[in-house]
This record gives sequence, structure tokens and C-alpha cells, in this order.
Amino acid sequence: MYTLGDILRCSARSFPSRTSVVFEGKSLTYLELNERVNRLCNALKALDIGREDRLAVLSENTYKYLEIYFAASKLGISVTPLNFRLAGPEIIQIVNDSESTVLFAGDGYEEPAVQMAGSLPHIRKWIAMDNRTAGFDFYEDLLAGASADEPDCDTMEEDMAILMYTGGTTGLPKGVMMSHRALMSGFIGAALSFSFTKQDTTCFILPLFHVSFWPAFAVLLVGGKVVIVRRPQVNAVLKLIQDEKCTHINAVPTLYNWMLQLADPDAYDLSSLRIISYAGSPFPPELLKKCIERFGPIFMQAYGMTECIGGTILSMEDHEPGGNRSHLLASAGKAAPGVDVALTGMDDQMLRPGEIGEIVIRGKCVMKGYWKNPELTAVALRGGWYHTGDMGYMDEEGYLFLVDRKADMIVTGGENVYPKEVEDVLYQHPAIAMAAVVSAPDEKWGERVQAVVVLRPDQKVEEEELIAHCKSKLAGYKCPKAIEVWDTLPTTPVGKILRKDIKKTFWQGYDRTIN
Repeated sequence: MYTLGDILRCSARSFPSRTSVVFEGKSLTYLELNERVNRLCNALKALDIGREDRLAVLSENTYKYLEIYFAASKLGISVTPLNFRLAGPEIIQIVNDSESTVLFAGDGYEEPAVQMAGSLPHIRKWIAMDNRTAGFDFYEDLLAGASADEPDCDTMEEDMAILMYTGGTTGLPKGVMMSHRALMSGFIGAALSFSFTKQDTTCFILPLFHVSFWPAFAVLLVGGKVVIVRRPQVNAVLKLIQDEKCTHINAVPTLYNWMLQLADPDAYDLSSLRIISYAGSPFPPELLKKCIERFGPIFMQAYGMTECIGGTILSMEDHEPGGNRSHLLASAGKAAPGVDVALTGMDDQMLRPGEIGEIVIRGKCVMKGYWKNPELTAVALRGGWYHTGDMGYMDEEGYLFLVDRKADMIVTGGENVYPKEVEDVLYQHPAIAMAAVVSAPDEKWGERVQAVVVLRPDQKVEEEELIAHCKSKLAGYKCPKAIEVWDTLPTTPVGKILRKDIKKTFWQGYDRTIN
């Protein structure tokens, strides 16, 4: 298999009558899904949409999102998935930068698309995915009038399949050019690492516009079932796992934290789950221990990023809450199949085990580069390695430990402080539900360690107690000089805490540029 389109074409041939996707009560077999994709391909060709075009998608999760990905692949067209939570000007900037010529609008996003139309000069075709809208072609009408025959296609594995824009946790979003080769390498690696088979059902809850879409493709690759959730509501997700007998779910630590606090897992039969995986951000070890205690010893971790659909895997066997290997709960695991992972120093020299440096990744799963930005591409891919911007170290056994983002490091009084280390200690306090550590201005030290926390329901704690808790476990210079209690913390669409937005609140009015 060389392209995304081959996933569905081959699975439809091998598993025609098996259920491929389930969405809000509707299910499709592999044959039905492939025929719908072929109809979309032929409908787009009839609209004179071809390899020179680019498809933008503004929609929440739906099986039609997957259909667009697959159809574009079969036609040799790339897709630009849009974060529907962005403001209008941000979406306009991405669509125009991507030079997309077709825009698909999902349920509820037709009117926002209309309002942006005057600012999107490249768009020449508008397609409404769910509701008939003036000025739009209607998705289902296009399929009804098209052939289900396989389209002729000469898509190559090095072609750009997806132009995905980074989440924008730092600076303006960058267009990441993801080839079919990179995506397929990552999906095959995931299927192997998680031992997915046609008997597996993944409960898919993270956004399809995000690189977290990997479980859907990895499971479809082997003939399993993908249960798609439009938007995650904790109790609804748990009920869906029960009703569809899901064997896998992938989410971010924040969501599992919500499950612990907001839901009663014992009210649902979750016995079908054999793997609970997490990615997107490190899992505070104390919180991970609580999740293992509550949901069972079935956790796995995948570390990667938009620029690289494969990095490291922390296996189920390495998730031991007790014993002499419990320290591995703080690890991101070992290199995934087909991937090389290393640490480099200031001059890009390779570091030895135990030395902290920048994490670099090499393999076919790495991006082609940044869209229309050869200078940044050359820097990020120098020496044949993708330079992640994440800091970490590797132990003698090859386990990777993340320290933090290079841009998030706090320099206070000449000492380097990595926020994750402090956050992990804060999570050990029984009153803490969420924690974030950032830099804040300080007249004496230049910048200080500042913490912001969300408390668990019905919990109260004084700032002095939390600071003393940190001082009992960390060097003094690493401890927060101040701690604020907030009702909630800002997060990305996949639940990753936005330190950048928190940091801005403390640096307003200062000349310093915030990363």
C-alpha cells in the first residue's frame, strides 16, 4: 500500500461486508464506504476538480470527513483540514495561504463559510456536506449523480496528501506537507505497535482535522471498525464504548482526567476495552497511576507531532504503577517501528544517554517540509533529522524522557527550569485537578516560575501549602514563586493545555515577546 486511497480500496476488496464506520446511528460496510468515496471522486472530476486543486474542509467529526480524505487521495489532490474552533480571520489566513480552491462546509458551518466568502478569492467551488445551502453544491446530490466505479489515478507515494496546519501553540500556524509515504509509514507503524486487527473497534473522539486522526486510518488499514464521535461528551463516550464494544480509545491526558472527575465509569461496561492510548501531551505520572487503578493496566502512549506521524511508543507492559520500573510512567517509550530517535546538543552533536538535548527524529514518517517556507524547512530538517523543539533525554535502555518544549523553558536567576517537572509535582497534591507552569516577569530574577491550577471539586488549598509541597520535592529555584487558582485552563481542541495563552496574562504590558 502506498497511498491513503489504497487503504480503503484494498480493505473493501478484503472485507467488503464488514462494518467500516459508525456515526450517530449510521453504519457503512467497507464496500459501501468505498463506493461512496468513488462517487465523490467521480463527482469532483465532473466539476473539473483535479490535481491542481486543493480541498479545504470546515467541519466537525463525521464519516464524510474520512470520505473526503480518501477521495482526494484517489484523485491525487491534497486536503487542508481546518480547525473549526479558530476565528474567522484565522481560517481565512489558512485557506488563502493553502491556496485551496474547494471548500467543504459541514453541519452548522455553512453560514460562517458564506460570511468568509468575500475574503477567499481562490475558492471556486463550495460544497455543503449536510444541509442544502444557497450557492453550494450539495454533497449527497453529487454522490447520487456519480458513478461508483474506481477512478483512474496515478497518485504517487511522494505526493502531498494533506497540508495540515500546526495547532498554533506558538506563533502563526505553519503548513505541514504530509506525503502519502509519511502517512502510510505512520499508520502501518501504529497498526503494528498496537497490534490492531479486524476484530478491533476504535472509539474515535479527537478531531479529524488534527494529526490525532491516526487511529481511524490504522484500524481501517486492517479491516476494523471506527466509531466516530462528533464531539466528546464524557458520559456519552463511555456509553458508546459500552454499546459498540470498543476495544480501543485514544485521547489526551486532560480528557482522561475529566473521566476521573466527571463520570462514573463503573456505571458502564467497559470490559471490551483492551487498549487505552494517550498522546498530545505528557501524562503526569500521579494522574496516570490513578487512571490505571480506575480503568485497568491497559494504557499505551504514542509520542509524535504533526510534522512526524511516528515517534515513540510506551508499551502496555511498561505501564507498571509499582515496582522497580514505575519510573517508566514518566517516559515516552522507545522508537516506533521504522523510526530513529536521538538527542542533539547545541551544535547538533549526538548526545549520550542521560544528557538533556533536543529530540530529533528520522524516518519515512517525517513531513516533506513546510508549505512555501524553504528556509524554515531547511532548519527543521537539517542533517536529515526532524528537529522537534522538544527537550528530553534517553536512558541506557533507549527509553525517551521528555523534559519540555524548548520554547517553554524558564530562565530564572540564570537557572533553567522545565515547567513539566514542576507540573508533575503539583499533580501529586490531592487537591489539584489541572496545573500549568509558565514564566512571569520578576524585577529581581528577570522571570519567575508562575503556576496556575484548577482544584478538584469541593477542594480548598492555600498558596503557601502548594508552594511548600513543591519545596519538599524540588530545588528551591524550580518552585513556583506564586500560584493562582483558576476555574479552568485554556486548551487546544484536543485538550492540550495552552501555556502560551496563560503566559500572555502575566506578560501583558511588558516589552518582552512571548513565544
